[in-house]
Formats: sequence, structure tokens, C-alpha cells
Amino acid sequence: MTITMYGITNCDTIKKARAWLESHDVAYRFHDYRVEGLEADRLDGWSSKVGWEILLNKSSTTFRGLSDTDRLSLDETKAKALMLAKPTMIKRPVLDLGDRILVGFKPDVYQQAVGGLK
Repeated sequence: MTITMYGITNCDTIKKARAWLESHDVAYRFHDYRVEGLEADRLDGWSSKVGWEILLNKSSTTFRGLSDTDRLSLDETKAKALMLAKPTMIKRPVLDLGDRILVGFKPDVYQQAVGGLK
């Protein structure tokens, strides 16, 4: 199984998640969507698995910088368009395990999901 972590390199949560994976000898590929971009189909797939509300990081600086109109009148279509235009609004990391994804970083959740993979 190939594990892919999606996020941005300079994010503190990404750094913690990467350090956890590396300290547990879990092989993964890192995809910086600020550099490599993010396809609409991939975001749609994530959204179908966990919901756009989970993916949208409402506490991000980018989200908080939106106009009141944009922040208050969100629906799935608008939220996805915003996340594609400004991927820093996607909660980090997104860990793609193939059959499912994990959003955010919690060591106990990572341990349960990938702790036995080496």
C-alpha cells in the first residue's frame, strides 16, 4: 500500500505528522499541494469520503481572511471552489491510505490506522 500525505511543507501539523510517520518507520509520499497543485477529482473523492465540512479548515488564516459574504454563504460547490483556489484552506494533513483518508493529525488515530504498517 502506498500512503500519500497531502499538505504544505511549512505547516507545523504536517511537520508533526511527518515526524510521527518517520519515527514509526511508515513509508509515505509527500504531496505539497501548494507546489504540485490539487485536482478537482481528488478533492471530490475526499469530500465523498469525509464530507467537505471536515476538509474545510475554518480556523485557517486564509479562511478567516475571506469576506463575510464568502464565509457565511458556503455550500459544497462554493467550498470546493475556494479550497481548489486556495488549498491552504484544506485541513492538514490529509493522509490517503487508498481505501480511506485521515484528515488532521492525532497520534492515536495514526497508530490505529498505520502503526502496524512497515
